[in-house]
Order: sequence, then C-alpha cells, then structure tokens
Amino acid sequence: MVKRRVHVAAAAIINEDGRKVLIARRPSNVDHGGLWEFPGGKLAPYETGLEGLKRELHEELGVEIQRAQPLIRVHHEYPEKHILLDVWQVHAFAGEPFGREGQAVRWVPMDELAGYPFPAANLPILRAVMLPTEYLITGEEDDEARFEASLTRALVEDGVRMVQLRAKLLDEGAYLARAERALALCREHGARLLLNGDPERLERIDADGIHLTSERLMKLERRPIAEEKWLSASTHDSRQLAQAGLIGCDFVTLSPLRTTPSHPEVAPLGWHDFQQLVERAAMPVFALGGMTRFDANHARAVGAQGIASIRDFWK
Repeated sequence: MVKRRVHVAAAAIINEDGRKVLIARRPSNVDHGGLWEFPGGKLAPYETGLEGLKRELHEELGVEIQRAQPLIRVHHEYPEKHILLDVWQVHAFAGEPFGREGQAVRWVPMDELAGYPFPAANLPILRAVMLPTEYLITGEEDDEARFEASLTRALVEDGVRMVQLRAKLLDEGAYLARAERALALCREHGARLLLNGDPERLERIDADGIHLTSERLMKLERRPIAEEKWLSASTHDSRQLAQAGLIGCDFVTLSPLRTTPSHPEVAPLGWHDFQQLVERAAMPVFALGGMTRFDANHARAVGAQGIASIRDFWK
C-alpha cells in the first residue's frame, strides 16, 4: 500500500533574547492530542514551505513573520503516512502570539523543552532548536597556555557555545587534564563541551557529551551514553549517516564539503551532494571541511544546522 504523503510547515519561534521558544498543545480530538508541538500546519498544493508557514502562523497565532530561515527538514514514517516537516526558525515577527483556535501556547526556556511530551516526529526539531549554529573543533596545541588563550578568545569574542575537544597528539592523562580546564572555561561562559573519543571518558570528566569518530561510530550497536548527554559523530556518506540515526546520535558533522589542507586527497562533497545527504538525515547536520562564517547562511539554506570548523574559530 502506498503511504499518504503529508507536507507540513512548522516554526521554531524564538523570543527577543534568544532563550525561549514558542510551543503549542495539540487539541485532544486529533492525532497525538494533548502533546506539544511547534506551531504550523499542512501546506496547500501550491504553497512553498515559507508561504504556508506565514499563512498558518497568521491563522493559528495572529502573528506575521518578518525574518526567518530554514532550520531542519524531517522525514518521519508513521504506519499510515509519510510526514515531511519543513521547519523554519523565526527570528522576528509582528504581533503577540495567542491561540486563535483555542489551543494552549507557551514560551518555554530552551533547556526545559525536554520536559514536554512531543510527537516522535518533533524530536529532531527539539535537538535543532537547542543547538547553536557554530560548532568549534579545537586545534592541536602543545602549549596549555596558548590552548586556554585560544579557547577563551573563541568563547568570549566569537560567542562560541558548542566545543569539541579534539587533541589526538595528547596521551590519555594529558587529554583528561586539558578536558578539566576546558570544561571549567566552557561552564564559565555558558558553552557545552563534548569530548572526542571513547565514551568512557565521561566517567572521568563530567562534560556535556561525546563526539565519535566515524570508525568508532560504525562499530557500535546502540547508543553508548545516557540520553541526557549530547552524542555527535563524524560522518562522510549515507551509510554513516544511517548508522548515526540507528544508534541515536543527537547531531553529526558531515564532511568534507570542500577540499581541505589536512585531507587534500579526499574528494569534496560539494553543496549539491551535501544537500542530498542532509535531506534524509535523521538529525541535525553541521557542514565541515573548509567552512567559514561566511558559509553559515548558505549551509542553513541547504538544510544544515550550521557550520563546524577548526581553522575559522581556532586562531
């Protein structure tokens, strides 16, 4: 039996200080009644995602979108239908949102979203809303003073809020010592720190999560860390993206988008192939490989969460 395909536009509406997002409760007489969701609705056959979203938000909440950009596209299979959620992040709007159809609406702090029950199709959106658009991967550094200066600059001057501690040249003891210092700096400046390597490192350092190499990713059969921690992974093709979804990664990097000095022999994906892979990913995806801040809007336009970089952030 051919499944019915439903195209839905949804909005992550962010308040002025960027700390809260608007959610709405589904009526009790519809599918998933009583659960919370990001407001939006089905597209008419002639509408684009943004056109349909503008109409839906006016009808449901009485607001007019002034500035928005793509956040994530989520494909989800239900027994009787295939849902495509075309999700936009709304940064500016006119009007005061209220439930024009009698539905409950609520501004919720980002760090409290996980406490609300959502339909399964909304779970990748939750991750995307809570993630920043820039993911710093630390550079190799043999001097601890220079390491701390570079990390502090990225946190203070660039406002980086997600950091992966990558230090392949350090032995385990030196890595853990650096991780303790990096975690203290990240906590001080409101950033999350993910450790690169063996998930057991979280037993020694209470960081915010783990980043898996693609080799380690492909050897796993299940999620290796607790749900309350962030799990990311390096991916390079559709097989690895599928594996990341299978074990429950919260987000991934996908690379290389461009040729890089560190891996000049690896053929780059380019924007077209990158977009095709991201379209079917089951989680937010950061573009990696020759990325700079000037690429951020382009990356978002083709479906990425944002950009990940060493060289552009680590000076």
